[in-house]
Amino acid sequence: MWTLPKPRYWSPGSDPEMTVNIGGVRVVLHGDVLDRYPDSRLSELLHSSAQNPDQILSLCDDFDHTRREFYFDRDPDAFKCILDVYYFGEIHIKNGICPICFTKEMEFWRIDPGVLDECCKSYLGEKQDELREIAGKVKVILEDLEEERSVTRHQRCQRLLWRLMEKPGSSLVARVIAITSFLSVLVSAVVMCVGTIPELQVTDTEGKLVEHPTLEAIETTCMLWFTAEYLLRLLSAPNKLHFALSFMNMIDFLAITPFYVVLALTYLGNTSMMELTNVQQAVQALRIMRIARIFKLARHSSGLQTLTYALKRSLKELGLLLMYMGVGIFVFSALAYTMEQSHPDTLFRSIPQSFWWAIITMTTVGYGDIYPKTTLGKCNAAVSFLCGVIAIALPIHPIINNFVVYYNKQKVLETAAKHEVELMELKSGSAVRRRSKD
Repeated sequence: MWTLPKPRYWSPGSDPEMTVNIGGVRVVLHGDVLDRYPDSRLSELLHSSAQNPDQILSLCDDFDHTRREFYFDRDPDAFKCILDVYYFGEIHIKNGICPICFTKEMEFWRIDPGVLDECCKSYLGEKQDELREIAGKVKVILEDLEEERSVTRHQRCQRLLWRLMEKPGSSLVARVIAITSFLSVLVSAVVMCVGTIPELQVTDTEGKLVEHPTLEAIETTCMLWFTAEYLLRLLSAPNKLHFALSFMNMIDFLAITPFYVVLALTYLGNTSMMELTNVQQAVQALRIMRIARIFKLARHSSGLQTLTYALKRSLKELGLLLMYMGVGIFVFSALAYTMEQSHPDTLFRSIPQSFWWAIITMTTVGYGDIYPKTTLGKCNAAVSFLCGVIAIALPIHPIINNFVVYYNKQKVLETAAKHEVELMELKSGSAVRRRSKD
C-alpha cells in the first residue's frame, strides 16, 4: 500500500479518508484533495452514502464497508498518473502507457482531457492519427475481401476491374498488369533517350533527322498501353471527379496528351500549317513533355512514394536550406564582384552575373567558367565553399530522419492493419462456432 502526501493544512479528523484498491495496489486518499475535482468519480464515491450500496457499486467494482475500501479492476500505473491532476492540476502520461488506453482511463475516472500536458496532447494526437490510418487500411482490406452479393453485376465488374488496375496484390493478373505498366514506363523512357542519338536517327524527305521507325513503333505501342490503362482506371474509378483531380492521375494525363497532340499536328494538319515556326516549336515542346512519363514510376514504387511524403514533411528544413543558400549567394557574389574590380581581366562584370559563380561554388560544382583572380577574391571563394558545405549538410539529417520514420511507420501500420483483420476474422469465426454449438 502507498499513501499520497497529505495537504499542508491537513489535521487528523479534518477531512474524510478513503482507501481504493487499484488492481491489487491499495492507495489512501484524502477528501480535501479529491474535492478539488468534484465531478470526478473518486470525489463522488467519497461522498456517496454507505446506506446505498447500489450507488457505490455503480462507481466501483466492489467495496468493503467496514474498512471503507473500494476495489477497481483498473491499471495501477495509469491511476498513478490520474492522481497527478489532484495535486498538480495536469497529467503527464508516463513512458510505457498507451495514450489511447489512457484516454479511456481518463473517461472512466471522469477527468477532463484538457488537463493533459501539451507534450502528451501532441503524442496523443500522433497516435490517434495512426489509429485513423490503420482503420482506413483495415477498411480497404475488408472491402477487398468481402463479397457483396447485393450489388448489381455491373458494379461487381467495375470493382473487379478497379482491383485489377489499382491493387497489384489482389491477384496474379493484377500483379502482371502492374509489372507490365512498370516495364512500359521504363521502355518508353529508354526509347525517348535512344531516339535522340544521331546515329540511330533517319533522314526524312526534307532532309531532317527524325526518330527511327522502329523506335516510333515501340513508342506508339507504349502510348496505346498507357491510354488503355488510363481509360480503364477512369471507367472503373468509384469517384470519377476525385480520380481526375488526383495528382498522380494528372501526371498520367499529361504524359499521354502530348503524343496525341503531336500526332494531330503532324498527320492531320496541312503542310502550310506545319511550316510555321511556332507550330514546329510547339511540337518540339510537346515532345519534351514526354519526360513526365518517368513520374509514373512513383505509382508502382512505394520507395518513391515514401520519398515524396518525406520531402513534404521536410518542407521546413528545405526552406531553411534555400534561405541559407540564398543569403550566402547574395553576400558572396557581392563580395566577389567588389574584390575582383581591381583586376583588369576580371570575369565578374556585375553582381547578377556573380550569382552564377556563387551558386556553383557553394554547391561544390565549380565549372571553372568564372573564377576569382585576386587574392581577396580567392579567400572569399574559399569561405563561400565552406559555408556552402555547412549550409547543405545541416538540413540533411532531419530530412533523412523524416524518410526513415515515415517508411518504418508505414510498415508498422500495414502490419497492424493485417493483424487487425486477422483478429476480426478469428473473432467472427469463434462467434460462428459458438452459435453452431448453441
